[in-house]
Amino acid sequence: MADKRKFLVGGKWRISSEEMEVLNPYNGEVVGAVYRATADDIEVATTTAVKAWETTRKLPLFQRAEILGKVSSGIEKRKEELARTICFEAGKPISQARAEVSRAVNTFQIGAEEAKRIGGELIPLDLHPRGLNRVSITRRYPLGPVIAISPFNFPLNLIAHKMAPCIASGNSIVLKPSSATPLTALILAEIVLEAGFPPPALSVLPCRPALAEKMAVDGRFKLLTFTGSSDVGWRLKGMAGKKRTLLELGGNAGVIVHKDADLDYAAERCVTGGFSFAGQICISVQRVYVQEEVYPAFQEKFLTKVREIKTGDPRDEGTLSGPVIDDGAADRIMEWIEEARNHGATLLTGGERDGRMIQPTVLSDVDPSLRISCREVFGPVVLLAPYKDFTEAVAKVNDSVYGLQAGVFTKDVKSIFYAFDEIEVGGILINDIPTWRIDHMPYGGVKDSGMGREGLKYAIKEMTELRLLIVNLQSS
Repeated sequence: MADKRKFLVGGKWRISSEEMEVLNPYNGEVVGAVYRATADDIEVATTTAVKAWETTRKLPLFQRAEILGKVSSGIEKRKEELARTICFEAGKPISQARAEVSRAVNTFQIGAEEAKRIGGELIPLDLHPRGLNRVSITRRYPLGPVIAISPFNFPLNLIAHKMAPCIASGNSIVLKPSSATPLTALILAEIVLEAGFPPPALSVLPCRPALAEKMAVDGRFKLLTFTGSSDVGWRLKGMAGKKRTLLELGGNAGVIVHKDADLDYAAERCVTGGFSFAGQICISVQRVYVQEEVYPAFQEKFLTKVREIKTGDPRDEGTLSGPVIDDGAADRIMEWIEEARNHGATLLTGGERDGRMIQPTVLSDVDPSLRISCREVFGPVVLLAPYKDFTEAVAKVNDSVYGLQAGVFTKDVKSIFYAFDEIEVGGILINDIPTWRIDHMPYGGVKDSGMGREGLKYAIKEMTELRLLIVNLQSS
């Protein structure tokens, strides 16, 4: 077995009797190994986080900002190490892994800036005679210890979206990274400690799902921030009781390509959105609805570009679509493809598998009730379908239990604002794909796609409590 990495409990590196190999999804090679936290470690991490919050909540804003800035710089200094680790343990193509590291540098830097802007407001009370001689101000206070659970697909930047606002808001944090990608999280933990964050306030615990679930429902944590599948996220929400919950869950993102769109550009962007990282992105393009007058032309352009995609070894600089994360994911995706074909769907390209490599697949004539349409594929599969008028296309996008982001390619202002008013998602992108995200925007979904918003300023609000002060200036 490869050298084993220790896990972090309240700023102290630990080992245990449990060990776990980390495998390269592309070739199955062991790329590392970690010790796995036990129930006793979980308890120590939890009690330490509670005590450490008394320290973090009193950290001045300038110090929080300095720590976040140093984390950003620390990631920059180790950027190639982090990118290669992401590539090896997640199977993410190296160019996309480098892009993720660059985003994480920016995420922590934005966190540093937002930490300086945590403030309140003066509320005038003399709007009514009863408010005379009284003044009111608000201020945000740290909520309390945070339990964060992160997925494999962005093992650095999605953790950054939990850790950076947590540090900025003055909370302690216990992180449970994905069992598939714990190495990246442990490197980040080293960087955060080196940046001067109070060691007892940070734990990073690769552990079994049952232990993570135990922390998620533990009342000593005041907020659960979870990114992952809708089924797991909503189940944890139901068990979390009074705990504040921030959920960033799944989707089956829809795209509308209207007749006035630039078809070449739309096709190129939809290929990028549908097949980057083998479609293992919660805002990956899954359903594309094309106005029937331009449907044949768009389909031809799209399929041409799909067949040009470079697949294979994620270490190759030109690879766009590599392996899916494990055999179970590959089995499920192929099962859904075959189910669709058995129910009349037309396979336009792809549909073949070699181990964990699934060729970029495009289907048409898919029954919307089938799992490959109405659930989250989380794989390199895109569905094409025609529509007659724009209102029909919007209805098709809305025919989903999910509502994360959607894309609309059109130049028509009336259609743009109709989509903005009527599409039931957290974000709509005009003349771009729903897969696009920048790290300071309010990101999140509706319906089964989650609740709350990420993006540093917005996550800080989720992780703090608004408190009101009223002073009676009337002399006694």
